[in-house]
Amino acid sequence: MFVRTGYFTGDPALIDGALDGLSAEAPGLLSAQPGYRGYGLFADRELGIITMGSWWDSRQAERDSDAALRGRRADLLAPFAGTVTIDVWEAVVAARPAAAVPGSWFRLAKFDLERSQAERVATAFRERALPAMQRIPGFLGGSMLQNVEDERGAVGGLFDSRAALDASRGPVAEARARAVATGGVTLRSLEEFEVVLLDLPQHA
Repeated sequence: MFVRTGYFTGDPALIDGALDGLSAEAPGLLSAQPGYRGYGLFADRELGIITMGSWWDSRQAERDSDAALRGRRADLLAPFAGTVTIDVWEAVVAARPAAAVPGSWFRLAKFDLERSQAERVATAFRERALPAMQRIPGFLGGSMLQNVEDERGAVGGLFDSRAALDASRGPVAEARARAVATGGVTLRSLEEFEVVLLDLPQHA
């Protein structure tokens, strides 16, 4: 699958209006597009950050949906979004939750990725890091995304509550340190977000 992500920053005083609009309209707009496989909307209300991801069953479906919806996306983000960043990734590992859980939280780590190590890094996450995360209380699901051409990657993890997210920091930090120590990746950022909305179609 392919994932289009957006990262938007702006005035925290305006974030609620943008989140309300996206929550109300985005699932319907996206699900009307061929190849749609899911959507997540996440926020840091204090800093004024919205990030979101939509999942597609092919690269062409992602491209077509972006062409169809980018204008409406800009409308829904105005006047909040002062900066806009759109990226496209391949989901090389995906263990998504079966359902949305009210009050859940999301941790996102982004990293530089050596192109020659991309497959090995994905295998290590699938076979070692993800199973370790799945043993953490409150863990709902996680994915690794890669853009090999740009030598970048991201790992996201969902937790069923803020308390579970907080309690997971130590174990996840240990797993992350082991992964980085094997080489091929350089951690660039680590952020945590409130889960505003998860739309997970049953056929996805």
